[in-house]
Amino acid sequence: MTSTSEPNHPVVFTTQTPYPLPSQKFMIPTSWKRYQLSQLVNKALSLPRPIPFEFLVRGEILRGTLAEWCAESGVGEEETLEIEYFESVMPPQRMSSLPHEDWVSSISCQTLGHFLTASYDGAIRVFDYSQKLLQTVSVHPVPITSIAVVPSDSPDSHLIASASHDLTARLTRVDLSQTAGPSKAQTVASLHLHTAPVSSVAANASGSHILTSSWDGLIGLFDSSVPTTDEVPADNTANGDRKKRRKVGEDGDPARPKRKAPTAVLKSHTARVSRVVFGRDAKGTSAFSCGFDSTVRTWDVENGVCTGTITASTKPFLDLALSRDGSTALAASTDRTVSQYDLRAAMTSATTPSIASLAHPATPSCIAVSPAEGSEQQLVTGAYDGVVRLWDLRSTKSAVAAFRAWEDRKEGGRKVLSVDWARGLVGVGGEGGVEVWKVGEGERL
Repeated sequence: MTSTSEPNHPVVFTTQTPYPLPSQKFMIPTSWKRYQLSQLVNKALSLPRPIPFEFLVRGEILRGTLAEWCAESGVGEEETLEIEYFESVMPPQRMSSLPHEDWVSSISCQTLGHFLTASYDGAIRVFDYSQKLLQTVSVHPVPITSIAVVPSDSPDSHLIASASHDLTARLTRVDLSQTAGPSKAQTVASLHLHTAPVSSVAANASGSHILTSSWDGLIGLFDSSVPTTDEVPADNTANGDRKKRRKVGEDGDPARPKRKAPTAVLKSHTARVSRVVFGRDAKGTSAFSCGFDSTVRTWDVENGVCTGTITASTKPFLDLALSRDGSTALAASTDRTVSQYDLRAAMTSATTPSIASLAHPATPSCIAVSPAEGSEQQLVTGAYDGVVRLWDLRSTKSAVAAFRAWEDRKEGGRKVLSVDWARGLVGVGGEGGVEVWKVGEGERL
């Protein structure tokens, strides 16, 4: 497949995909681009159906010719290049739009067949894949900041944890069976600890415990059980407005949400905490958080102590996500970057520089990692310029793909406040409501 009329360059191909080439040297025409290289791999492997591949040269995705890359990188024509290839991601495709009258601060795609959203109007909404609004549940009297689906064995009844500016988190049971109606949703408990807005909420893999983070610098650990009586007296609630409490039931009403107290309080942050997440271990014994004190902290949840701190210089962090294997953390900052940190190195070193930095033209506000097998290096970020970007951590100089949400609604874009990724669908929430995009292989809507 080479030509004698133009220069060739020696190349060795590597891959982590199930489609490896024999370990040998190829002489590749320097005029070739990604398309010709992909044709070569497909022909050499005799694949039953064509698979498009991307090519990575020394940490950069090849976007031009091989000759252009060698000239820019100062690589001589005799130097053998090692080129890694991986499956291409199809261009993101807008699948549906879910209109909201107020900003959407959080979206979850984790429940099969449904999207759950949380809005600044204090309501949680449930949509099915056909864009039909199934339920609207008024949970908080002020904006919700975050929601999390608490894992359970029930296919229809789900416990939804929500965090709010009203200084509380709440647990709401929602029935998604075909016979469910508005009466099937009920807020069953409110979680009390914080003296400032609650910024995020997370549930562990078993559904037994919940974490909350707050602008007051504290992190609360709660079990997910619903008590039969209040654990916190009414006059000690952080939200002491009796009129607001009446919106979810009078004090003597047995249907009123029961007030829960934390089982532990995690203290170490010196400024507001933006996000807290459980570790990837099945038992949920570890947790990770980030905040406006420019730190990412590791927690021993069982003992309630901070076991590691990554300190960055003037990087107030807005969001945090863990890699699929839990070994690295991705933190979005107001300095317009998303930084990747090695959590294992943080346990043994006083200083932990970032492994990689993803530069954005506007402040990135949210992160979601790919849930798909074989796509562990991919993530999406949402930013205040209204753009969602798809990244591959093997090539961090620029995004693999990008799309603008609500592009026809406001010049310059509306802020993206939340992203979630499951089964090939990326949910995007923000100032313009909700859009659902197909990224990679996944569900058909």
